[in-house]
Amino acid sequence: IGFATQGDTEFAREVTRSMETVAAREHVQLITLNNRYSAREALRNADLLIKENVDLVLEFQTYERVAPVIASKFLAANVPVIAIEVPHPGATYFGADNYKAGLIGGKALGRWTRENWEGKIDQLVLIELPIAGSLLELRLSGLVDGLRSELPRIIEAPVVRLNGRGTFDQVLDVMRKYLRRRGPRRTLVGTVNDICALAALRAFEEAGASTMVAVMGQNALREARAELRRPGTRLVGSVAYFPERYGEELIPLALNILQQKPVPAATFVKHQLL
Repeated sequence: IGFATQGDTEFAREVTRSMETVAAREHVQLITLNNRYSAREALRNADLLIKENVDLVLEFQTYERVAPVIASKFLAANVPVIAIEVPHPGATYFGADNYKAGLIGGKALGRWTRENWEGKIDQLVLIELPIAGSLLELRLSGLVDGLRSELPRIIEAPVVRLNGRGTFDQVLDVMRKYLRRRGPRRTLVGTVNDICALAALRAFEEAGASTMVAVMGQNALREARAELRRPGTRLVGSVAYFPERYGEELIPLALNILQQKPVPAATFVKHQLL
């Protein structure tokens, strides 16, 4: 089985560790390549895995725009694909139930706002990741709907959408520029992942406006869990995806496909608010 992992993020490392552990236990030969958070590298790795004559590919790459090209390469080589987190045409999907995860976070952020700010805010900032495509956008759609279910009048608040781009430093730079341009005000921040959430917190701290922000994260990474333990943090919560468990479901799913057993078109992971 070929495994093209996303990159060197904590989330991807946890997925890789779980995959290697379960593959060894099930006596599966796993050929692992690193997509390095790069569309070009993902395309190159697809060709390499085809040359290795793998029986099936687990594809974990972020860029929606190259997903059809990668999928077509494997289709031409008659290699079945399981797409992790980002759908690929014709592939079995495994990963987040993005709308549900967003809804969980939005409801929790709404309850916090009602209890701590009497439900009153000056703006809602949504930090997006357009490179990952429309499915990841569902996390923010779910968050907004969750907020509205707890705070119906939040629809009156201005909504600002910012491009998170990907790395902590990139998101921090975007938030710094935004705060310099607009100035701090009472703000709720919804994000697609914890990297964006932690960068938003840092930007408000640097601006001396920590008390004017409340943030909801996604993924429950180690850094986010540490932040949640910090007294007075304005990280209200993070929705967990449990990447350390991915291998327990992905390897059996792959084996079922190879044994031509019926499998669902999509398998969603369990989510839980921390």
